[in-house]
Amino acid sequence: MSELLDLAVKAHGGLDRWNKVKAIKVAASITGAETKKEHLTVDFPDQDKRAVFEPDRIVLQTADGTFVDARDDPERSFEGQQRETPWDEFHVAYFVGEALWTYLNTPFLYTQEGFITEEIPSIQVEGETWRRLKVTFPDNVKSHTKEQISCFGPDGLLRRHDYTVDILGGATGLNYASGYRDVDGIIVPTKRRVYAYEGDYQLVKEPLLVAIDMGETILV
Repeated sequence: MSELLDLAVKAHGGLDRWNKVKAIKVAASITGAETKKEHLTVDFPDQDKRAVFEPDRIVLQTADGTFVDARDDPERSFEGQQRETPWDEFHVAYFVGEALWTYLNTPFLYTQEGFITEEIPSIQVEGETWRRLKVTFPDNVKSHTKEQISCFGPDGLLRRHDYTVDILGGATGLNYASGYRDVDGIIVPTKRRVYAYEGDYQLVKEPLLVAIDMGETILV
C-alpha cells in the first residue's frame, strides 16, 4: 500500500479488523453488503420487495426471498439513456448497488488485488489540507467509473470522494463523508452528501443531488 492508503486504512479501523468483517448491515433501505464480493441487497420500503445486486445480474425478490424477476448484464440497459429517460426498478437497483458497495467498503476496498493507487497533489479546503488518492478500479469491479479520487483529512479519515458516473453520461459527483461513528472497531461515516462539480473539482452548491443518512450499522 502507498503511505496515504496505509494512513487511511489505519484511521478507519485497520486492515486486521476489516478482514474479519464479512458483511455490513445498515438500518435504512440498505440491508446488506458483502465486503469481499460485490454483492448488495436493497429493500424497497413498504413494497414487500427487495433487489439483490451483483455486477452482472440483478434479481428482484419478495421480502421473504421469493423470486420475482431478473435482469442479466444490467449495465447495458443504460445505453442510450437521456436525462429524461425513466428508470425501472432494475435501473435503480444497479445504480444503488454499484454506488453503495463502493461507499461502504472504502478505503479498505483499495487494498484488494487489481486496484492501482497513486497519491496526487493535495488541496486546501476550508483551511484544512486534504491529501488525495487517485484510485484505478480493476475491470471486474463495477463502480461509478474506472478512475476515482478519495480525499483524506489530516486524521486519515475520508472527507470527500470525487468521481464521474459512466451510466449517467459522465455526470460529476463530489461525495462528502461526515458523521463518523465507531462501529465495533471500524470507523464509518453515517452521512453522505453529493453535489455536482465543474472544471477542476469546483463545487456546485445547488442542487443537492443525493443525501444518504445511515442509522444503526452492524458488522457481521
